[in-house]
Amino acid sequence: MPGIDHLLTTTARLRAPDGCPWDREQTHRTICDCLVEEVAELVQAIDRNDDANLREELGDLLFHIAMHTQMASEAGKFTFDDVAREVNEKMIRRHPHVFGDGAKLGTADAVVTQWEQIKLKEKGAQKPTVFKDLPPSLNAILTAREVWKQVRKKQLDAGATVAVAQVDAQAQGLTEEAAGRKLFELIAACRDAGIDPDSALRRQTAKVVAEAELRAPQG
Repeated sequence: MPGIDHLLTTTARLRAPDGCPWDREQTHRTICDCLVEEVAELVQAIDRNDDANLREELGDLLFHIAMHTQMASEAGKFTFDDVAREVNEKMIRRHPHVFGDGAKLGTADAVVTQWEQIKLKEKGAQKPTVFKDLPPSLNAILTAREVWKQVRKKQLDAGATVAVAQVDAQAQGLTEEAAGRKLFELIAACRDAGIDPDSALRRQTAKVVAEAELRAPQG
């Protein structure tokens, strides 16, 4: 029996009437914090180049997927197989340059552009939005990065809310180590100044979004 089948059987047994009391009590919402923790531990294993721990943490994350699909299956919503089939079909559909008759793409940027075009068509959007909706639970740094990505890609004007020339200058020759040091120093300075860096970044990002949307061409 494949390993995934063993895992799904074990998960169903844990959720059975005579299974584990803790597992039986869980809902999609009650294990959200555990899921976030597992993702953080997975990222840590990647950062440490720890392959053994990476394998373990991937397994823990896979168990969470099995748990969520088991709960959904019990409610008659969907199964693990439904999830796997749907994402597989999506990957094939959004890579026509690999699996279909689409023109071959030579760069990663071209792939991303095509992916977003296909996604927009699939979602049936009435008209493109300036910024795509981002999960409110996404941390401030990742939200800012995504907003800046859209500013660059769509050549948006954020006015005085961001110094584009300064960003360009700082990006020249920037390394991960140097970036990490600068970010740490800034966060440390925020702490000493009594500023919450997360809130500061979140509010500044909101200003960039508001200004760019205000200046974006209408219609």
